[in-house]
Amino acid sequence: MAEPTARAAEAAEDRGWRLRHLPVLLAASAVMAALAGVVGGATRGGDAALGAAVGVGITALSYTITTVVLAWADSRDTQLVLPFGLGLYVAKFTLLGAVMVAVASTGWPGLIPLCLGIAAGVVVWTGVHIWWLTTVHARRMRG
Repeated sequence: MAEPTARAAEAAEDRGWRLRHLPVLLAASAVMAALAGVVGGATRGGDAALGAAVGVGITALSYTITTVVLAWADSRDTQLVLPFGLGLYVAKFTLLGAVMVAVASTGWPGLIPLCLGIAAGVVVWTGVHIWWLTTVHARRMRG
């Protein structure tokens, strides 16, 4: 029984644990944005390069905001995580929907690459986050 209490005390002392994974995820997203831009540019030109790279950036920005806000909420009171999380979810998807409708109404040829960039950003962020949790974070929790 002393083990969980010791871990809780250690986690309370280590205030940075909530954001420790963020630099790795942002680096992976930056690499993906560059790769998406190159692929978009090579296959469909400048608009596609911009759209694909911006799409990955939108995902990274969205997930970063969520991570920072939820880390803040959790550091204040764990009961704030659910309402802040749900509020962010509604706000972000409302904003994303409005932006996508606005961009679609312009007929910009980078729209499809933008959507593909968003999807690629989700896959990379999620994959790297799973990797980080199952390797780096798991090692720290055991050690």
